[in-house]
Amino acid sequence: MRENIEYFAVKFLLWCASWMPKNWIYSITKAIAIVLYYILPKRRRLVYNNLKNVFPQSSKNDLDRSAKKVYDNLSQSVAEILLMFVDRFDIDSAIINLDEAIAKIADINSHKRGVILFTAHFSNWELLAHFISKHGLPFLVVGREGTNKIIDKKITIPFRNKYGNRAVYKKKAMIAMAKALKNKETIGMLIDQKTGGTHSAKIEFFGRKASTTLSTAALKLKFDPLIIPTYVVREKRGFYRMYIEPPLEYIASEIEDEKEKMKSMTLRYNRALEQMILKAPEQWFWMHNRWKQY
Repeated sequence: MRENIEYFAVKFLLWCASWMPKNWIYSITKAIAIVLYYILPKRRRLVYNNLKNVFPQSSKNDLDRSAKKVYDNLSQSVAEILLMFVDRFDIDSAIINLDEAIAKIADINSHKRGVILFTAHFSNWELLAHFISKHGLPFLVVGREGTNKIIDKKITIPFRNKYGNRAVYKKKAMIAMAKALKNKETIGMLIDQKTGGTHSAKIEFFGRKASTTLSTAALKLKFDPLIIPTYVVREKRGFYRMYIEPPLEYIASEIEDEKEKMKSMTLRYNRALEQMILKAPEQWFWMHNRWKQY
């Protein structure tokens, strides 16, 4: 019963997004973000403390302003994703360096190698995935299984598969990723959140150790795909600059132990994520307890 109620609530939300003036949608999501900022003090403190640990020289007032900007930017992404769901957000018009981005996607295709596009929960990552697949580079999308299977099956997965991408849940991801790279295909990974288990390690991220997946490094060593940091940065409401960085080919050949080799490679990936986030810190998902210790 709960799943059905949630499903119809989401359907109603999408119906509203299909006709409501766009400015209203942005205003409503911003208002909700402001309310959440004030009524969820534990989450607000987490955002503040994460920012403080990464930017220790910032004043309290600056950190408070930055925390509010985090909520505001997330509200804009939510508004735009809602509009994307109902085909009211033109993703091509949103990319201000459109020709450059399309040319870089074509260049990736020309290599005829497996590819790992890695990014973070940064800016509008759903727009990023849609744009890349729409312009000739569909890929395997690795994500968490939602708590509502009806919403996942009827709304989320069809949305993510819209331009030829294929969604796979994390618990089944490793086999699917290996098969894709063996076939010289492309996969997409968001590697900025904490992860546990035997195939992870404590790797430095913004000066502190954070539990990080070693999967990207393991796949690089086994299949030698291109490892490409990829992301968009919001420059103003509804407009983004796309970054497709040069491949990271480092394989820690100076290290013999395989686990240490993967840890060294993963540190490079974390450094790339840091550079990504520092371009627009308020656009990263600071609400996540990235440095939580297990």
